Amino acid sequence: MDNLDYGIIGNCRSAALISKNGSLDWCCLPEFDSSSVFAKILDDKIGGSFEISVDDSYTVHQQYEENTCILVTTFSDNKNIFEVHDFMPRYYSEDGGCHTPPEIVRYIKYISGSPKFKVVYNPKLEYAQGETSTYIKPDFIASLTHTVKFDTVFLYTSFDKEKVVNGEEIELKESGYFLLGYNEKIFLPDTKKIYLLLQRTKVYWLNWVERTPTYKKFNDQIIRSALTLKLLSYDKTGAVLAAATTSLPETIGEVRNWDYRFCWIRDASMVIKVVSELGHKNVAKRYLQFIIDLIPDKDEKLQIMYGINKEKKLTEETLDHLEGYKGSKPVRVGNAAYKQRQNDIYGILMDVIYEQLVMFDTDIDNGEELWTITKGIVWIVNNHWQEPDKGIWEFRTEDRHFTFSKILCWVALDRAIKVAEILGKKHKIKKWKVLEQEIRQDIYDNAWNEEKQSFTQSYGSPDLDASVLLMESYGFIKAKDPKFMSTVKAIEKELSHEGLMYRYKNEDDFGLPSSSFTICTFWFINSLFKIGEEEKAIKHFEKLLSYSNHLGLFSEDIDFKTKRLLGNFPQAYSHLALIECAINFSKKDSEATIKESFVHKE
Repeated sequence: MDNLDYGIIGNCRSAALISKNGSLDWCCLPEFDSSSVFAKILDDKIGGSFEISVDDSYTVHQQYEENTCILVTTFSDNKNIFEVHDFMPRYYSEDGGCHTPPEIVRYIKYISGSPKFKVVYNPKLEYAQGETSTYIKPDFIASLTHTVKFDTVFLYTSFDKEKVVNGEEIELKESGYFLLGYNEKIFLPDTKKIYLLLQRTKVYWLNWVERTPTYKKFNDQIIRSALTLKLLSYDKTGAVLAAATTSLPETIGEVRNWDYRFCWIRDASMVIKVVSELGHKNVAKRYLQFIIDLIPDKDEKLQIMYGINKEKKLTEETLDHLEGYKGSKPVRVGNAAYKQRQNDIYGILMDVIYEQLVMFDTDIDNGEELWTITKGIVWIVNNHWQEPDKGIWEFRTEDRHFTFSKILCWVALDRAIKVAEILGKKHKIKKWKVLEQEIRQDIYDNAWNEEKQSFTQSYGSPDLDASVLLMESYGFIKAKDPKFMSTVKAIEKELSHEGLMYRYKNEDDFGLPSSSFTICTFWFINSLFKIGEEEKAIKHFEKLLSYSNHLGLFSEDIDFKTKRLLGNFPQAYSHLALIECAINFSKKDSEATIKESFVHKE
């Protein structure tokens, strides 16, 4: 079965996808949202790729080097064996900063015999919107285009450059390398220097993982997910991307194809909350600074999303010359959803601000700015919470009173009150509590459906929605509250299909979805666990993990019938929800152990 059998490499500046056969099929340089150098994943004829090709006698196996983002693809026919170690350099430089050049390194490690391979080196700059010409120079191979605009990349290698460009057979006698850079190098690389680069990058990732707590259950999955979330964070500004790709379809052959190389306030804030729980303060601090930098005016409304360099205008265009993933057109660049209003983002952001103040209260150096943002958010929520919006799923048609949006407006007030208490700003609390109670009552009055015995998608609607399951996680309702327990049961009955969840079943702008939104299944599993159906929850969780790709990575969606991965990849949303579930299982386990040891001591 075709699947998104890719590994991601990156250095928090850009990222690349490499197939299980060692083909580099997606990469944008110099940054995540730059135009592509390789885009075979979006058009296997003209997109461009960088492949290591062997004959049929070889088997190919791929895995990450343990606790790193270095991807190792092994080519073996039992006698002749070599490995490709793919990574983007990231390590601490002497000044204490991180060295993250816009480069991909493919270190070819000789293992045994006389392995032979060919290289298909076919960069197609600027989304393949014109001709890319490749030239062999004394020190490197240069590829350039000037059809749309002038752009170049440089390939340095220890192998015969003619053989590389012409796709001729190369016999491996010792380790060698390819270094693909966006910039021409001042100091020429050699195999020794490349090996040092590999080791420095390895040490960086090992140290990063070492600062992550160890969990009793599903620890390997937590670590791989945490590393993936780290790869989707952008050092320069603190932005966190929803995914590393554009236009991988939610359903093959349909038009739900979006560009996810942006920072959604909702997705990013949820990621930051989870990464903070794992103890990684710097990612959280950079993101908070990103938010502070975005809100210059006290009454300026937040957009739901921004460019990774804080761009506010994300004009959507289609690239009609590309066929799309498995023929799924259109391929989009930019995202028109930036114009939408989604009232939930204020609550999600307030939740993150509150979490950071609780965790890092002694070393938050922007507390005053965060208090200004808190007051601004309450002002906006006070003025707009009663208005309809587009909701978490970004319906492109009419606005509605979505339950999830209302719950998150309540969260905004609840967390603002807690922030005021932490910062000693007592004068605001009384007034804010009145508004908090008003929103809470409004939800109970309008979102509960007696007939369904459930909170529903929007006020007055009979339709159910998986996002409503988050009302417990955000503290709006207790897990054992009969109304929450019956909501979980109603959602299971109506939206679950063979253990995978629909987001909702009412038709949206594009008809009924035929794929499951992965995060919703994690939310459902978490809710089952919270209401006491723990064995069932863990069984569902293990089943869901089996649908990840060969490296434990998830995209946005899973096809209901075939269980193949669909949608943009890897998806931050899916991995943060995996971590949340796994941590909850482990915490419960730890609590049980503590209680047990206490009983024995008695």
